Amino acid sequence: MGKVILITGPARSGKSEWAEKLASQSNKSVVYMATALLDPTDQEWQKRIQQHQQRRPQNWITMEVPTALSKTLANVKPDTCVLVDSLGTWVANFLEQEDTDWEKTVQDFLDTVELVAADLIFVAEETGWGVVPAYPIGRKFRDRLGTLVRKLAVISQAVYLVTVGHALNLTTLGTPLEGN
Repeated sequence: MGKVILITGPARSGKSEWAEKLASQSNKSVVYMATALLDPTDQEWQKRIQQHQQRRPQNWITMEVPTALSKTLANVKPDTCVLVDSLGTWVANFLEQEDTDWEKTVQDFLDTVELVAADLIFVAEETGWGVVPAYPIGRKFRDRLGTLVRKLAVISQAVYLVTVGHALNLTTLGTPLEGN
């Protein structure tokens, strides 16, 4: 298993920028896996994607992986650093999936992560710090992402919380809960 890094935090906190910095510092070829589904009719979304693209070095390989993340990760070369941005978007792409199928998807993902020899950096949105979502789909998203991120943190060598432009290394600052 390569090095696994998890970066989480709220929207517009600097998560992606921190992940990009760590990927650049890896001194390996970087593969950027974007999980977003492109929607050419959503101009604001296109603008966000363009901002991310403009920040990345030209020599990084970009792959669009909205759903086949496990399969794609399983095929990366061991001498690379893979940056996946973001797990929240990946989870959103599966919200229609039944719970039992989602649990299989998550287990396949975690099993794959443990087998990949490349370094992996995952960006995940932090949810659940505010009010309980008013709609079932919002609660489903929050619960699925929260559970996924917690499980991924267990097999990560480093976990960062990025908020207001500051990265905190939770691996050194925090104490894992029992059962993690």
